[in-house]
Amino acid sequence: MNGLAMRAALALGLALPQPGWSQEAGAGRAVPATAVGPVPRPRASRPPPRSDGPGSDGADSAAGAADTLGQTATPPTLPPGTLDLGNGLSLLANYTGQGAINPVGGLRQGAAYAGQLVLGIDGDLQRLAGIEGGAFHVAVTNRHGRSLSNDVIGNNTSVQEIYGGGQTTRLTLLSYQQKLFDNRLDVEAGRLVANISFLNSPLYCNFQSNSACGNPTFVFKTSNFTFWPVSSWGAHGRAWLTDTTFFHVGAYEVNPRHQQPGDNGLDFSLEGATGAIVPFELGYTTTFANDVLPRNYGIGGWYDASDYADPVRDVTGQPAVLTGLPAMTRFGRSGVYARFDQMVWRPDPKAIQGLTLFGVAMAGTSGRLVEDHFLEIGALQTGTFAGRPFDTVGFVINTQAFSRLALSNIALAQGTLGLFRKIPTQQVMMELNYGIQVNPAIRLTPNLQYIVDPDQTRFPFYRKTIPDAFVVGAKLSIDLFTLAGLARGPGSR
Repeated sequence: MNGLAMRAALALGLALPQPGWSQEAGAGRAVPATAVGPVPRPRASRPPPRSDGPGSDGADSAAGAADTLGQTATPPTLPPGTLDLGNGLSLLANYTGQGAINPVGGLRQGAAYAGQLVLGIDGDLQRLAGIEGGAFHVAVTNRHGRSLSNDVIGNNTSVQEIYGGGQTTRLTLLSYQQKLFDNRLDVEAGRLVANISFLNSPLYCNFQSNSACGNPTFVFKTSNFTFWPVSSWGAHGRAWLTDTTFFHVGAYEVNPRHQQPGDNGLDFSLEGATGAIVPFELGYTTTFANDVLPRNYGIGGWYDASDYADPVRDVTGQPAVLTGLPAMTRFGRSGVYARFDQMVWRPDPKAIQGLTLFGVAMAGTSGRLVEDHFLEIGALQTGTFAGRPFDTVGFVINTQAFSRLALSNIALAQGTLGLFRKIPTQQVMMELNYGIQVNPAIRLTPNLQYIVDPDQTRFPFYRKTIPDAFVVGAKLSIDLFTLAGLARGPGSR
């Protein structure tokens, strides 16, 4: 874990799955540091430079969260634009906006825009207070705007990943991090979200579709996996078993009250909590420091020990879609996954440019779920044309397979209308995009998205299959300190 900038950047990242990147590659370049393995820390009055790239688990700081979730203008292969105050404190300020229009398909045609402002602070406590291996992270977010999927397409997965979690200002991150045993154990606790640390990759948020960014969407459809920007009490730790293998586990409070309109993340009580979710992963990771073609492989899962609404039955045991009564409350769900990213082509072994492939497979293992499984495959090329070393081109395609329970709701609703048509069992979403590094502070990613068989789980009484949707989108990310000349970005001199 390395810093708030890392996390925020991961929340909306923009490049290859190159393990994080340190600045040792020279001006304007970074060397991967994905889930950086343990390195004995020199006994010096000033600690070694922190890694500027996200770990394989996503974020390690406010800056890391921004990078993981795509909230910075930098590809995850590059250091995010943070302002180093020189005393152990660094600041992050980023604005991300995402527009989308569907000229074809969906319930009807329309347009929508959503945006997010992120302000973050990372503190190195060794420099500030002499606490070796200690750090703190703070992030505040403001989200605003509309969702095209909610308003006009009608499907259950947004084509603007920046939307959600309450369109409001909230405290998103407030945590203490401690590295121990020569960095072989890395723990963090406080007000956290699970999705910046688990099931994440700097690759995912090169895309605007919420099916891929910030995490494969299946985990949110089948559990109470906590997500940026809605924080709750939590803790997680990563133990390095070797220099390239690790075990990572965490536990996060599940509290539906934090997702209510008007919540600003300032209620630290446990009132309203219904349980906890426990994600875990066993992983293997390499970086440019020890591998010509860096890679990340992981197998893991989660146990959701909290309440959830039954997807079919109401409080009396009858179909809720027909009675309109509140859903029956259930407890406990689980799932498993396997994921990878692998650089497969790197024309210059001294540079970060190249082609990386990535994929994930997920399935539920217990509980009454609305989806059975999820599959995704994608590719990202960093460095495109001559003179465009930081531009990217990416493609991702995934499928959500709906469960018998979810499909039965639609069939029951259609039956009341006298309709007995075939109901699509999967929703396929895909995106093709080109990321343009306009200047060191600004990144623009125009994208084309296509949805095959938009699901009807939100509109079970709609009389026909929702038409396939074609979406034209654009994602703009601005590192505000870099724009003001106070920080460095890709291509800075």
